[in-house]
Amino acid sequence: MPGGRDIHTVRFPVATPPERVDVLVVGAGPVGLSAALELNSRGVEVAVVDQADGATLVRAGAMGHTPRVVEHFRRWGVLQSVRDEWTFPPEWNQGIRLVTSLVGHELVPNRRPAFTGAARPSAEEALRRPQSALQQVFLRHLALRGVSVSGGWQLTELRQDDTGVEAVLGDGRVVRAKYLIGADGGRSTVRHLAGIAREGEHATEKRLRLIVRTGDISAEVGPAPSGTNIVFNQRADSFLAAVSTREWRVYAGPFPLDHEPSEDELLTTAKAAFGFDLDLELVSATTYYHATRIAEDFRAGRVLLAGDAAHVRTPGGNLGEGFGDVVNLGWKLAAVLNGHAPDALLDSYDQERRRHNWRIADFALDRSRRSQATLARIREIGVPDDADLSPDAEQRRAAIGALIGANRSGADGVTFDERYDDSAAIWYEDGQLDAEPPWQSDVYTDDPRPGHRAPNGLVDPYGGTLYDRIGNDLALVVLTEDRAVEHAFAAEAAARSLPFTVIHLTDPVARELYGEGNFLVRPDQHIAWRGTDLPDGGAATVLDRVLGAGAPAERVAELVGASGGE
Repeated sequence: MPGGRDIHTVRFPVATPPERVDVLVVGAGPVGLSAALELNSRGVEVAVVDQADGATLVRAGAMGHTPRVVEHFRRWGVLQSVRDEWTFPPEWNQGIRLVTSLVGHELVPNRRPAFTGAARPSAEEALRRPQSALQQVFLRHLALRGVSVSGGWQLTELRQDDTGVEAVLGDGRVVRAKYLIGADGGRSTVRHLAGIAREGEHATEKRLRLIVRTGDISAEVGPAPSGTNIVFNQRADSFLAAVSTREWRVYAGPFPLDHEPSEDELLTTAKAAFGFDLDLELVSATTYYHATRIAEDFRAGRVLLAGDAAHVRTPGGNLGEGFGDVVNLGWKLAAVLNGHAPDALLDSYDQERRRHNWRIADFALDRSRRSQATLARIREIGVPDDADLSPDAEQRRAAIGALIGANRSGADGVTFDERYDDSAAIWYEDGQLDAEPPWQSDVYTDDPRPGHRAPNGLVDPYGGTLYDRIGNDLALVVLTEDRAVEHAFAAEAAARSLPFTVIHLTDPVARELYGEGNFLVRPDQHIAWRGTDLPDGGAATVLDRVLGAGAPAERVAELVGASGGE
């Protein structure tokens, strides 16, 4: 309990949901609560309900948060609070070590970050915090902003018409909302009630995510053990990661779908990951699958899905995809509710996010299969006991390390290449989609073309980033001395009472990366249009397209067809 705080239990507020609200979010996990943060920051009246009374750290799911996710934390104003929410000593954060056990041999040299002055895709760091830590932070910030969050309210019925959605909760209470977001997990009640089916591959086996509790093991591991490890030995494989100073997450399996492993079987695997004899308490065991199940549509009228409610896949960064959903959807909902865009803009949420999630899901499933093949080869070589220091043992460890190293690949594309190349709300350039380089999981190159994430970086000596300057609004990034386009956009935005920011980039490195011209950046930090001159119809035509009222149907079909599909 660092600093006197209860780090193990998240308690949702005991409150009665409002009768009417602009947006009702069902699900108070990190994705649902972040949706409330996103919408509230845009002046949308939002409330959150969850059927549970709270959540616990010992069932912690995703813990690693990429620099792209941290960019969102920064804009939401919660980054420092998340940084402060350590559940184990920060000196345990030593990167991801590949080892034979927690106290065993390092198989591949640990890649530790070093400042080189070279350009990076993001100005932010990666963070490791359990989901419950994020929930604590988000709940505190929502409370300060007066956002209603209510635990203990189960959704039982959904009704919608042309003007809104009625959510019927456990005791018969009805909440009327203009839109509803289902962020209630992989077994989503919202998805079921909305009648949205899923597609994808079913699993052929299962795995278990364990949380185990130790006593004081500092005599064996020292005062600062590595908090994140991937273990390879004859009895255990995959993550061994600290959740707190006493709880660790470890994986067991695979098992046949109909097999129910005993507690002794699970603890034997967990002990093998630590690499020494110790007493372990099995705190929780959660089943998960290496499979893909993605909703056939992320929208059913005024009901929208986000996070695991929309897409469940092989573990590895799933929470980041949920945050990406929220950021994409939030500004669009706000634009519709504030009268700046028609309801049709919300169709682009499904167009953009579902395609992106299929890319990530296909990568994750392929990575899982390759990892299992690599593990089988490792087991064929045979991982020596940690105490075996013979020349043969050292030779086998070296061979295993070389095998792991040869099969490792980066994930820069997964982290940053969140391109949208099939959207009716993006003004693509002639021939652009035919010339797009293929998406690659391990490759990312900053790309200032429409549909891509706007390249980010520091823009002043005091640590401010381009995304700080963009903020929550549509922004025009100007890299030209000709201000005619800037003035046209500013005048059109003012005529529509549309929040709009103009940013002049003068940094030579930024100018080299972006090139000349003007770049219209959406509030989710994706480029929507670029050019030195406006098209026929001027700034109004561009804004109509970006806000969902512009592209003729035949032009959309032409552009999407040019992307080649996936």
